[in-house]
Amino acid sequence: MPRDFTPKVVTANALIEGDVVYLAADDRWTRDLSEAELLIDEAEAEYRLLQAEARAGEIVGAYLADMRPGPNGPEPVHFREDFRRTGPSNLFHGKQSEGLSRA
Repeated sequence: MPRDFTPKVVTANALIEGDVVYLAADDRWTRDLSEAELLIDEAEAEYRLLQAEARAGEIVGAYLADMRPGPNGPEPVHFREDFRRTGPSNLFHGKQSEGLSRA
């Protein structure tokens, strides 16, 4: 018996900067997961992924990531996606540097 469809977002990496990006409902790429379009229909999710893959001049490595609805938008189901949204794993780079000050 097939598994039930898990809601998804289209995610990729920005071609130039390498940042994790998400496809929003208005077809723009956003670095903020809360702005990503949460896809609850499997056929629509596959279609949106195909649209994203056609934008090879903007992104690389597009795929569908499992998510769940949250109070502030999509929330990751798996650790990998939770980790990806925080940016590089070393301090003072990308999203992890926001709000930090160097002493």
